[in-house]
Amino acid sequence: MEARVEYDSSLRFFSGPNEARIFMDGARDVGGLGVWPSPKQLVLHGLAGCTGMDVVFMLEKQKIPFSDFSVHVKARQNNSHPRVFKEIRITYRIRAHEDFKPKIVRAIELSEGRFCGVSAMLAKTAKITWELELLDQ
Repeated sequence: MEARVEYDSSLRFFSGPNEARIFMDGARDVGGLGVWPSPKQLVLHGLAGCTGMDVVFMLEKQKIPFSDFSVHVKARQNNSHPRVFKEIRITYRIRAHEDFKPKIVRAIELSEGRFCGVSAMLAKTAKITWELELLDQ
């Protein structure tokens, strides 16, 4: 696996080809424009995508009907440099029947504990917790 970023201007970088291009930006207070996600925000996007893909894969494999699935990640950083994540809270929101809650919880637990490599890396420096918001069918 590898990645390459190219400098644009004003602390803005981009990566990837054409439609698949990803943009990063620095905050305004450090010279960026604050329009695109920061590199650390992209790490949180990666965490949400990683665990989300795991959960969807497992639910679809078990033929569990669901809709309106989203993953929201919020992090707190330490106060000194390098500022790393010290606490991360993941909220899984999914519309599914209550009967499937144990299987949804198990899919989340498997993602967090075994399959999501992004979660495993971040857990080296941050306490990761999660919650499930089960929406009525």
